[in-house]
Amino acid sequence: MNGMMHMIMLLGVLMSLASCSSCAPESTPPPAHKLPVAQSTILVNHTTIDIDAIPHEAISQAKARLHIAYGHTSHGSQLIDGMTGLVGFKDTLYGFNDGGSGGALDLKDRPFSGASDLGQPNLSAWEEATRDYLDDHPGTNVVIWSWCGQVSSASEEDINNYLALMSGLEADYPNVRFVYMTGHLDGYGLTGNLHIRNEQIRAYCAANKKILYDFADIESYNPDGVYFGDKDANDNCDYDGNDDGYFDANWAIEWQNAHPGEWYDCPSAHSQPLNANLKAYAAWWLWARLAGWEGSS
Repeated sequence: MNGMMHMIMLLGVLMSLASCSSCAPESTPPPAHKLPVAQSTILVNHTTIDIDAIPHEAISQAKARLHIAYGHTSHGSQLIDGMTGLVGFKDTLYGFNDGGSGGALDLKDRPFSGASDLGQPNLSAWEEATRDYLDDHPGTNVVIWSWCGQVSSASEEDINNYLALMSGLEADYPNVRFVYMTGHLDGYGLTGNLHIRNEQIRAYCAANKKILYDFADIESYNPDGVYFGDKDANDNCDYDGNDDGYFDANWAIEWQNAHPGEWYDCPSAHSQPLNANLKAYAAWWLWARLAGWEGSS
């Protein structure tokens, strides 16, 4: 009898332990990979569009290390649409999705609440939206926001405020890499306010070792390095070819027609497919650099 009671008590203890084990809380998700601190400015522009120059190992490293949150409206969607089309044009190596499942890059597209881009609903709401998101998603280690057309009408003080807000985020979230961005071309050339304000952003990033995705510079050159910024080029890649004050040519369409099979068709808000192609190539260069690739010489 005593032996029987002992066995019953022992079975009860084992069942209790099993029950406790099954109810144990899930383990805490691992923190985001700590990314290297740039020792100099990381500049992504028309010189960093050679997708084939990025080693596959660097692409894989970016997918393993980066957890990106990207806020944008229509112009900024050129990166996403270009990256989506790139998978079919090149390889599934360049795949991305929300969460990074299946070995893809973890890129959360427009995940923020309270702001749509760097200028909507105003020029500062994005900063609070970023803080709220990072506090709720501590695994994020890259934040990138794009402009729509707000830089064209921005004042020097407006851009100084943008730079100060970015600097504040960098100080408060040291394990997150914040990507600065210029505004898209608007057809007013080198004397226009857009160019002056973009130069203000570029100078600050160069002087302070920041990370800059130079949106406007990428759409100022065709893939052969021919410059159209001095021909009043706009976001659709139109330009004034004979200096008469009117758009009479389009560098992207010209290049596409001359290079069949060397570009891929994809949506490109306000622009041409080639522009989104170049934005995607530059984006992958950025991801690889952020993950530790030193770039090609």
